[in-house]
Amino acid sequence: MPVFPAQRIGLTGGIGSGKSTVAKMLADCGATVVDADAIARSVTAPGGAAIAGIARQFGAHFITPEGALDRERMRALVFADPAARQQLEAIVHPLVSQETARQAALSQSACMVFDVPLLVESGRWRQQVDQVLVVDCSEATQISRVMAREAGRSGWTREAVEKVMAGQASRAQRRAAADICIYNDQLSLDELEQMVRQIAARFGL
Repeated sequence: MPVFPAQRIGLTGGIGSGKSTVAKMLADCGATVVDADAIARSVTAPGGAAIAGIARQFGAHFITPEGALDRERMRALVFADPAARQQLEAIVHPLVSQETARQAALSQSACMVFDVPLLVESGRWRQQVDQVLVVDCSEATQISRVMAREAGRSGWTREAVEKVMAGQASRAQRRAAADICIYNDQLSLDELEQMVRQIAARFGL
């Protein structure tokens, strides 16, 4: 029988906030991290569980020759058509939920961290976790980090980043949902890690 974690933490933050870095630091402190984005990528990878449903809903031209979701084509569609975003989420989200539950049931850690970019937007996650940890930074910092990270990748213009941000909860909405908030703006990695370790101790790590 699995031993369920003593603490269930929902981790979220806007694109470019540094949320993934914080998740890795929490993992280094001993937390079990379930990455909803990584699961979503796996179910839309070649042979992934979502591929057949996506092909049926949107057409085979949304699948690459390798058998994966054509992310750039889909990104352009869902930016332009909110109904298409809902259709994609209806295919992908149940599969992500199933795998999230499977991974959570296997955890032996004192702390389970659910890394969920759209935790606030989903409306259901707050009831499933004990505390919400939000990683926050200014919009200007978000844009500059993503532009630097995605430099050279087609489709990642400043406008594209701003569209992603517009489709996410606002900073105020995330902060309102937070039990703990890290303001990750102009912090060095060492300063961020020190802050994360202090928070991790509160989670029993």
